[in-house]
Amino acid sequence: MPTKHDETASRLAKRNGVEYIKGLGADVMAPNRVIEVETVLSVKEGPEKLRGYRMPVYIAGADAKATKAALDVARGTTIGVMNSQGKIVKPSSRGR
Repeated sequence: MPTKHDETASRLAKRNGVEYIKGLGADVMAPNRVIEVETVLSVKEGPEKLRGYRMPVYIAGADAKATKAALDVARGTTIGVMNSQGKIVKPSSRGR
């Protein structure tokens, strides 16, 4: 059975017209953005996984609690935040 993380990553990848990449690094690599899906327990790892990308980067919360936690982690950074449906809550200011 897929996890909430995998469901969210698959949904966002499909929405961006790319494949969900399981494993190390970012989950979704679209031509115009990079998305790392995180749960409330793993959200603090998001910024490290997005380090080095020169295009807009986002942490996507797998649920509402994870999205709220991602906003706290991304405060004061160039990292954007989106909810599990792909709605941008905080825009990324990286690589525009």
